[in-house]
Amino acid sequence: MIRTQRLAAGVCALLALAAGLAFPAAASAGEPAGEAHPKVDLVLDVSGSMRARDIDGGSRMAAAKQAFNEVLDATPEDVRLGIRTLGANYPGEDRRTGCKDTAQLYPVSSLDRTEAKTAVATLSPTGWTPIGPALLKAADDLGTDAGSKRIVLISDGEDTCAPLDPCEVAREIAAKGIGMTIDTLGLVPNTKLRKQLSCIAEATGGTYTSVQHTDELTDKVNQLVDRAADPVVTPVATEGAAQCTAAPSLKSGLYTDREEFGQQRWYRVDVRPGQELRASVSVAADRAVHPDYGVLLRAVTAHGREIVRGEAAGNGRTDMVSTGLRYPKAESDDDNAPAETVCLQVTNSFSAASGVKTTPGLPLELTVDVVGDPAQASDVASFGLGRGWWLLGVLVLTGFLAGLIWGWVSRWRVAVWRTN
Repeated sequence: MIRTQRLAAGVCALLALAAGLAFPAAASAGEPAGEAHPKVDLVLDVSGSMRARDIDGGSRMAAAKQAFNEVLDATPEDVRLGIRTLGANYPGEDRRTGCKDTAQLYPVSSLDRTEAKTAVATLSPTGWTPIGPALLKAADDLGTDAGSKRIVLISDGEDTCAPLDPCEVAREIAAKGIGMTIDTLGLVPNTKLRKQLSCIAEATGGTYTSVQHTDELTDKVNQLVDRAADPVVTPVATEGAAQCTAAPSLKSGLYTDREEFGQQRWYRVDVRPGQELRASVSVAADRAVHPDYGVLLRAVTAHGREIVRGEAAGNGRTDMVSTGLRYPKAESDDDNAPAETVCLQVTNSFSAASGVKTTPGLPLELTVDVVGDPAQASDVASFGLGRGWWLLGVLVLTGFLAGLIWGWVSRWRVAVWRTN
């Protein structure tokens, strides 16, 4: 019995430790706000299929309305938010008319929460699913001015208005170069729907998520709206060299370049003692390529010795492949120790069939970040615990003391029982 009580005390201590790990305090972000107001257009499918009652015991439309109301309450003040519908107004069978059924329910502007909620409350599942036309109109809603622009499409079915392929519409929007991202959320775990919505998102660098519960829908839309408020980073065009000695010297930032098939590009970064270099690269296939390909990112010394590498391979299922690396430079006792020149080599193994143009090269995006001591809480959040170390210590100590007290009380009770 005593062993059992001691085991229970040990479990209490372990649970206290787990609680400390599960609820760490968040580290402060301190991110600066962008100058232009971020814009978000929520595009909601209000077609007839939204009547289906398969989300938490209610209809898909009811789940969407509840999620929208909660999102509207949580939208940051500096975000300009609008709502567009598709399939909300025409109940008939004429395809040509049904495929024009998209309307701006609430304009992209400063948010009047009461007015927006009132507009959402009037929606009723009605007609067709013109995703392509709705995306084109949503892009117009957001305009072409500077700042973050994001379309969030929520749908439970495929587009019913082909041949205007919504995936091609998304590519057309991306080709305009106006920095617009399309994120998609599917309300039905359907393979064809997933494929179409994934294609739309990938064309603009967005994300696709399948949601089957109201709280999941609310959380994801909130996350995407908040993400739109993040500062916009404008890539800087650069041109890598064929060898490190002639490579451009880069500082922390986001860079773009072009790399031909099977080519290697070199860049240089200076890293001082006590700093850490973090680099990542993405190479996109903007034309038809053979299905097997890869990207290699190497950090080498100026003398050619490899320090660290990152590599990734693809099999044709995505249009982009990415990899990254980290290199911490050890501290030095010499305050005047010079910086080390690290050479970054980017190599790809894309190949194209005959007849496919090889120029210009494939679009390449390189992120370089040189940070100070990675032990700082503002950098890596104290190894994932942020400012929760003190809470972890308190909980561990509490669990330990609770175990001792429980064990002492158990021994006393057993001693009293034997005496009696």
